Amino acid sequence: MTQIHLQDDAWEDIDESTEALLDEWHVKEGDSVEAGQLVASVMVIKTSFEVLAPAAGTIGKLLVAAQDNFNRGQALAELN
Repeated sequence: MTQIHLQDDAWEDIDESTEALLDEWHVKEGDSVEAGQLVASVMVIKTSFEVLAPAAGTIGKLLVAAQDNFNRGQALAELN
C-alpha cells in the first residue's frame, strides 16, 4: 500500500501550522489510476495545487473528505 500526499514543494515557505483544504476529489474508491494522474485538487493559502498519483494502482480508501482541512504530511488516500 502506498499513501497519497500533497507534494512537499506545495508546502515550501508555508508555516508548519497552516492547514490545506482538499477542494475536490477527481477519483473515487475503487478507481484505477496511472502514475502521475490527477487525483485531487487542494488549496493552500489561496493557491491551487494538483495532487497526482505517485504510482499506478487502485484507490483503496479516501482518508480526507472533500472540503475538509488537512495538515502537512497527512495522507490523503491509500493506493493499492
